[in-house]
Amino acid sequence: MARSGDELEALAQGLRSSTCRVETSSVDLSDAATIAPKLAELLSRGLRPTLVINNAGAAYTGALAEMSLERWQWLMQLNVTSVLQVCQATLPALRQGGGQIINVSSHAARHAFPDWGAYCTSKAALASLTRCLAEEERPHGIRVSTLTLGAVNTPLWDTETVHSSFDRHAMLTSERVAETLWSLAQQPSTQVVEDLTLMPAAGVL
Repeated sequence: MARSGDELEALAQGLRSSTCRVETSSVDLSDAATIAPKLAELLSRGLRPTLVINNAGAAYTGALAEMSLERWQWLMQLNVTSVLQVCQATLPALRQGGGQIINVSSHAARHAFPDWGAYCTSKAALASLTRCLAEEERPHGIRVSTLTLGAVNTPLWDTETVHSSFDRHAMLTSERVAETLWSLAQQPSTQVVEDLTLMPAAGVL
């Protein structure tokens, strides 16, 4: 699932083969009312998920004292509430045979950065949500992990809500993050990596 239907379908076309079935659904996770119906429709196509990765998110730079309530709620919806909604929608299917949920978070969950207060708050909430969900779902055979990341060179830095001067060449690459997610997904069902932190070698950006 992704916001851009055209880009998502282009990716799916490259992945499809005689042995690989790929289903897609376009959804704007900032619109809370659309998430459950979209996931219900996707799940109705006959595939049962065994792995759910929550990787969507946004950032905002600006002083907390001047941040509008509308923008605050938009950020919390994308970074925290939508993750809860996706988990709620997929947990019944995951519980049928056990599975895994990986929530992608940020080292901002553990630190305070000027003008990044809303983002830090949202990621701290996500980290807590993940830990609580892990405790609740362990009896159902579902493993829940957090992948905590330092700065990653993605289009997030080009959005209108983010203003920074970090050296993007020193950041993690999306390919490296994908490899780490794949490694987490391959863990045997008898063990769980509760929280894995991946940082640029240059340190905190």
